[in-house]
Amino acid sequence: MTVRRIIVIGYAAAELLDIACITSSLVTANHHARRPLYEVRLATLGGNPITCGTGLTLQAQEVLERVTGPLDTVVVVGGIGHQEAAENRPILAHLRRLARESRRVASVCTGAGILAATGLLDGRRVTTHWEWARDLAVRHPSVTFDPDPIFIRDGNVITAAGVTSALDLTLAFIEDDHGADLARKVARTLVTYLQRPGNQAQMSIFTGAPAGEDKLVRQVTEYVTSHLAADLTTATLAAEAGVSERHLTRLFIKDLGQTPGRFVRQARTEAAAHLLASTTLPMAGVAARCGFGTAETLRQAFVDRYGIPPSRYRLTQRSA
Repeated sequence: MTVRRIIVIGYAAAELLDIACITSSLVTANHHARRPLYEVRLATLGGNPITCGTGLTLQAQEVLERVTGPLDTVVVVGGIGHQEAAENRPILAHLRRLARESRRVASVCTGAGILAATGLLDGRRVTTHWEWARDLAVRHPSVTFDPDPIFIRDGNVITAAGVTSALDLTLAFIEDDHGADLARKVARTLVTYLQRPGNQAQMSIFTGAPAGEDKLVRQVTEYVTSHLAADLTTATLAAEAGVSERHLTRLFIKDLGQTPGRFVRQARTEAAAHLLASTTLPMAGVAARCGFGTAETLRQAFVDRYGIPPSRYRLTQRSA
């Protein structure tokens, strides 16, 4: 069996976790297979060491200018130095060259901005770290940046979201290349999910930053997330906040970019995802606890947000 050559492109102030998630996963796959399935190498301009955003220094294994194909996969990582890297003409030129010689091209986190600067993402729908999606969309109007999914496949180009989504991306590569059983073994060793579905939302309402800057909006969102099974119509929420429905809707759109109704649906769906992954409640019980009323209503909301039915999501989360 041919060993798959993987080149990870690094640069000054790259994110160490982006790199480590990829390299550790692939080396672990080699360990479980008891043979070299992957040869993964870090390449930098001149083969020079890079100081990552964390302050730790990594020694490159390859001189980027000397790397030649054919390659299986070339991956460009993100990091606080991504803007400078996206303006570095030699990096962009070699990335374009290696992309032509690779079966797969991928980015992690803000590495999508570097990939976009090469023109390789023009006309494509891609993802990146949610915090940088809007900025990169402005910089690259010919690319559609979707800040929600964990990773997106568009032909042979795959873009992953922020930082640890590199694990999900690499596990997906392993499953594609060598099957789900090996991916499961790697996931167990790394003590992580088999892989989150690519279209799972990056940010959970329950682990993300406080919703909105407006005090009244925060008050309402906190009420929603702690009363999911209650009546959460816009009329009820407006009465709870002591304002009109129209005013509450205006505040939500201004502060969160969505209506109260859409926020409620999102909160309920993400809560359902948590229960599906962490409990054995039947579907009807999950639906009732999250305020959906029926399992069918839950299913429709889940497919709309995650692209897969809740039963499939539960199976995915437990198969690791």
